[in-house]
Amino acid sequence: MNRTYLPGILAMAAIVVASNILVQFLILDGLLTWGAFTYPLAFLVTDVMNRVYGAPAARKVILAGFVTGIICSLIGTQIMLQGDGYEYAAVALRVAVGSATAFLIAQMVDVFVFDRLRNGTWWRAPLASTLIGSALDTAIFFTLAFSQSVAFFGENADMEISWAWEAMPFMSAGPEAPLWVSLAVADWGVKLALALIALIPFRVIVSWATSRTATA
Repeated sequence: MNRTYLPGILAMAAIVVASNILVQFLILDGLLTWGAFTYPLAFLVTDVMNRVYGAPAARKVILAGFVTGIICSLIGTQIMLQGDGYEYAAVALRVAVGSATAFLIAQMVDVFVFDRLRNGTWWRAPLASTLIGSALDTAIFFTLAFSQSVAFFGENADMEISWAWEAMPFMSAGPEAPLWVSLAVADWGVKLALALIALIPFRVIVSWATSRTATA
């Protein structure tokens, strides 16, 4: 492994671990978790690595994050909690599969889009790739993890996430819809906002890394 990739790998691993921990803490009446604010930073790490070192380096960092996420999920599935008279895993099977699948596909698509737009205006590639990647991430994760239309996980797995099917006012104010739909929209809103904000640190970090490489 090229040691120059190590900061990116460590940053990605830290974001994945932090997000897996912070997702346990709800805010805004349960519409969001604190993990929703740390997880999108994974796209920033991917885009910085892509800009500075190229797509192959970015893919290596993504794979490191993917493995870290699987380890976190495996640990979570072994932690048993008590609630409503029965025992359940801290991380449900559907949630673990949805999280890993969404991360890998969304991040790889981010790299592909970024690489296609690499030679355009500096903000075009990171913004477009992050918006597309994060939209895919949200759609894949919430569909696999919570949608009633996905039935191949089995009845036991569905019972662990059946709370997400409860009909609730959309975004706490609109017509009734399954709770997971509101969660998905709220999550996407955070990712959209952070995609715009992340352009600032992207520009700063890339400029610093590029000048540092040039003088090395």
